[in-house]
Amino acid sequence: MRVSGGGCSGLRYELAFDQPRAEDHEFAQHGVRLLLDPKSALHLSGSVLDYADDLNASGFQIQNPNASTTCGCGESFAV
Repeated sequence: MRVSGGGCSGLRYELAFDQPRAEDHEFAQHGVRLLLDPKSALHLSGSVLDYADDLNASGFQIQNPNASTTCGCGESFAV
């Protein structure tokens, strides 16, 4: 998982399959490993990654307490 520049609010979330690097932070829960690079960790500290599958939403959702604003689609944010 990483944060990169882009989206309508300035920063966007990226989820992808990747190989671990020595500097990555690694988290594991329910048998799933999540890698987070140090720069992205600054923007995502305290965030919750969840998965929704209901009538209103389907897919990964990130609840980020560091985001001051988010775009309407929820895929980008500003700090």
